[in-house]
Amino acid sequence: MKFVKYREIDAVKFDNDAAKKITGRVLIGKDDGADNFCMRLFEISKNGHTPCHTHEWEHEIFVHSGNGEVLCNNEWKPVAKGSALFIPGNEKHQIRNNNDEPLIILCLVPSIAPEL
Repeated sequence: MKFVKYREIDAVKFDNDAAKKITGRVLIGKDDGADNFCMRLFEISKNGHTPCHTHEWEHEIFVHSGNGEVLCNNEWKPVAKGSALFIPGNEKHQIRNNNDEPLIILCLVPSIAPEL
């Protein structure tokens, strides 16, 4: 069993055209013996966004805190603290923060996906 405090895990920063103003952390992954899934936490700062992308695997996202928007079927939809998202494989998606407070999301992906 593993217990973590996410702020104690080294963050990877993403700040380019594809992914802007994001820090990512692997909370539980392959190094922990998790053979089937990876749990990641992303903090998206004001005006930040994930890449607009697709991939073959499904994944689940939980909005831990903040507000933002998710691109779903070519339409932006609001998400807020407590929202849960299911994104099927091969569906184009993106998340952005257009608010002042950080948008913090948990993202669960299968082991075939890159951890970060």
